Amino acid sequence: MSIPPGNVFPRRLDKPLPRAAKAHGVWIEDQDGRRYLDAGGGALVVNVGHGREEIIRAVHAQMEQCYYIHGTLFSTEVVESLASELAKHAPKGLDRFYFLSSGSEAIETAIKLARQIHVESGHPERVKLIARWKSYHGLTLGALSASGRTYFREPFTPLLSDVAHIPPPYCLRCPYGLALPECGLQCALALEDVILQLGPKTVSAFLAETVSGATLGIYPPPPGYLGLIREICDRHSVLLILDEVMSGMGRTGRWFACQHWDVTPDIMTLGKGISSGAVPLSAVAAKSEYLELMRKGSGNFVHGGTFSHHVVAAAAGLAVIDILERDRLVDRAAEMGTYLEECLRQRLSDSSRVLDIRGVGLMWGVELGQDKSSLKPFPREQKIAERTREAMFQRGALVYLSSGFAGKDGDAIVIGPPFVIDRTEIDTAVETLALTIKDLLGG
Repeated sequence: MSIPPGNVFPRRLDKPLPRAAKAHGVWIEDQDGRRYLDAGGGALVVNVGHGREEIIRAVHAQMEQCYYIHGTLFSTEVVESLASELAKHAPKGLDRFYFLSSGSEAIETAIKLARQIHVESGHPERVKLIARWKSYHGLTLGALSASGRTYFREPFTPLLSDVAHIPPPYCLRCPYGLALPECGLQCALALEDVILQLGPKTVSAFLAETVSGATLGIYPPPPGYLGLIREICDRHSVLLILDEVMSGMGRTGRWFACQHWDVTPDIMTLGKGISSGAVPLSAVAAKSEYLELMRKGSGNFVHGGTFSHHVVAAAAGLAVIDILERDRLVDRAAEMGTYLEECLRQRLSDSSRVLDIRGVGLMWGVELGQDKSSLKPFPREQKIAERTREAMFQRGALVYLSSGFAGKDGDAIVIGPPFVIDRTEIDTAVETLALTIKDLLGG
């Protein structure tokens, strides 16, 4: 098959894609009039739903006033307001927000910020970063160095910087062959082992997704995990960076996922749902004390970007927060998430091909495999996740996918719809998944 026609460098080179024409709520319509239920929210992005007039009006109004202001020359009311609104909902102490355009950019900014904090504190020897295997933090080189997905890393390994990695909290396939609670959370204690091996005074930060995202087929941390991670970081003066690009902004049924476990990071990254996909927007949340440290030291954060603190993006973000608050959509994400879990377990638990169902809020993963009793995955070359997603696409339901988390094998379907989804639409998404699994995989 030749590459798709035209002049676009497309995201997929293996097939031409239908052309989307419009979208509203949880539905996307292509140019031929066919409708698709967006049960994945794109890539778990469209939190408040497609086609929100409030966002359109806010962006239009801001563009009429001004659409580009360089952040080193002026502050703007819209950027200040967005930061203030985020601070109302963020974990206590995270009261400063640096705005960017993508999750990858936010991750690299957070890594640099952690490094400069140590430099300004008189500890320039703290240079090393620790992250987790089977994680995803972005595909720019710095973010990819921290990411732990083998498939993304392999082609670019010679270009990646040196980042230490520890196993993720993946209890279904515990790398230590243990089970809760007897395991003692060895996956968290591994962080302390690596810190000690590297030399405690050389480590800058530990970076982790609060809830493991698509690279692990969605996996919330086990009870006590994040608290123990926080203790270990504090014990060794290592900064904790939590990546909430996917899990933040209400996706888990709380404004920020770390609030489920009462753990506050030193730095937090946001993206995706912060603008509900309307415009590129991400953010790094930090503490005022870090800004004061840099002001008294080198004078500034040695960082920046042409499109940081962008006024149009901030207008979209501010409109999203207003929608989340006014329509109580974070509470709705929790409520609809409970219903989604019930439907998934009721409809899929009896399938021998469904190895696990896990998630929180409106962020769920269904792991597929050859046999539930042995947890044997399908060989990666069979591309079961991709084939399942494509078959659902043909049935008019859109989902996200995950693969390569069981060694190099492993397949999962990820469901993360807009928070405005209703019960009937959830029923449709789950039933489509159930029928697809039965037809494609049997069992």
